[in-house]
Amino acid sequence: MKQQIADRITAGYARLTPQEQRAADVVLAHLDDLAVYSSAELAEVAGVSRATFSRLYRHLGFESSSEVKELARMRRYQGVPVPAAVAAGTEAGATEHVADERRNLEAVFTPERTDRLEEAAQAILRARQILVIGWRNSYPVALHLRTQLQQARPGVRMAPAPGQTLSEELMDVGPEDLVVAVGFRRRPRVFEAALHGCGLAGVPVLLIADGTARALAGSVRYWLECPVDRAGAFDSYATAFSLVAWLADAVLRDGGEPAAERVDRATELFEALQELELR
Repeated sequence: MKQQIADRITAGYARLTPQEQRAADVVLAHLDDLAVYSSAELAEVAGVSRATFSRLYRHLGFESSSEVKELARMRRYQGVPVPAAVAAGTEAGATEHVADERRNLEAVFTPERTDRLEEAAQAILRARQILVIGWRNSYPVALHLRTQLQQARPGVRMAPAPGQTLSEELMDVGPEDLVVAVGFRRRPRVFEAALHGCGLAGVPVLLIADGTARALAGSVRYWLECPVDRAGAFDSYATAFSLVAWLADAVLRDGGEPAAERVDRATELFEALQELELR
């Protein structure tokens, strides 16, 4: 979308009036944060009228400034870092950040979603073995989930292992197992193919992702939507890690004595091997 706006300006720049060219220069300079500026603010920066910006957008083939802003907003929805209108280092920026995090947490842990959360936790507990997958920004969340679940139950691993393909990993799982697919926005294209492969193997899937994966939710057994949106330039995975903690807690809680014994065994190994600072 950013390039689309820039290309239209470049192609039509010579035909613009001097005032419109000044406006176009400001748009080009603010492509990364265009979504957070109003036409009045851009006009003030350019030293032209709002009407000049309206004419500029029409000459570029846009219906209105709203269409341009929507294109810019779409970039943020896809996960492209776009600078915030409120500076992160200010008190207002901190307040906005906390409000964003609270909103995301409340969206996941609502009374209406309790049954869905419990259902996912029970699926993790009942499965013969768990295969956790996640690429790019989803990988740290997937890895943390595997680490936490591994302390509460056996048979939890990440996939694909180094040097292995996902197809090779799926050869050893079936209907009694569970694949937990973590896929937040800006996923690699292989992610959707991985879900398709799980379907071919007859493996139930728990999908943990943001709203951009809703189109994939119909192809999986369990679906937990977890927002990462915030006003700042970068996505926040605080709610995702909180969800991991909730799921691991539920598995440990309902795992009973075997889960408690596994935690004790892990603690004994940590102490024996002295790999961790247990202070």
